[in-house]
Amino acid sequence: MEVQVLSSACVPKAATEPPSCILQADVRIYSDLAPWFHLLTHPSDYAEEADFIERVIDTVAVGPVSTLLELGSGGGNNASHLKRRFTCTLTDLSPEMLALSSSLNPECEHVQGDMRTLRLERAFDAVLVHDAVMYLTTEADLHAAIETAAVHLRPGGVVVFVPDATLESYAVGTDHGGHDGDDGRSLRYLEWAHAPKPGATTAEVDYVVVMREPGQPPRVVQDAHTVGLFPESTWRRLLADAGLEIVDPGVVDPNGEEHAVFVARRPT
Repeated sequence: MEVQVLSSACVPKAATEPPSCILQADVRIYSDLAPWFHLLTHPSDYAEEADFIERVIDTVAVGPVSTLLELGSGGGNNASHLKRRFTCTLTDLSPEMLALSSSLNPECEHVQGDMRTLRLERAFDAVLVHDAVMYLTTEADLHAAIETAAVHLRPGGVVVFVPDATLESYAVGTDHGGHDGDDGRSLRYLEWAHAPKPGATTAEVDYVVVMREPGQPPRVVQDAHTVGLFPESTWRRLLADAGLEIVDPGVVDPNGEEHAVFVARRPT
């Protein structure tokens, strides 16, 4: 049995640049192991959540809505459902994840880019930032991502942020899951979410991922993730600083205990 230890800790860039804390290319589940990603988290798992996001956008946006930009779109799981309603532009830092998403969503535009610095020089009716935002581990990085969302919104457009947790809602514990593929491959994972240190804006989440192919022994990967945790008040302050109006959409969230949701609109 092969055991590999991986890490997604922040990697410093040049001295004048902030650490890059968004899924590094050397994290194999987002690079050479990307073909396994949909067995870790399958597109079908996202149908209910995508329906909720769609209803939020339609409720909050002013005027017709047809275009959506997703920052940190990963393997395209949300887009596999949202593309039925919106013309989607999908962006991610990982070229391997973009390739995986392109195979699932060939009708969608795909652009490689960092959610902190991306500038497409066009506006959208809606912007979605899902759980990839958890890899922003400093307030400066979160501020930059919110600014990116804001500059890509038309007046009356809406942005939906769906982090896994805020500092207040983050829960220490374990989880597990995985899927069997039609090609005979299987993947299972165990997750441990550890308590953040006092005063820290990050927490460590460890994964053990077991992958099996027909006729081959299992491979085991231990993957250590560092995630950002910010108070709800910080989220609200940064959204307001970006010139966005925070909105309560009044839409029932069927998965409200599993994530946080921040909805904001660009003033008309």
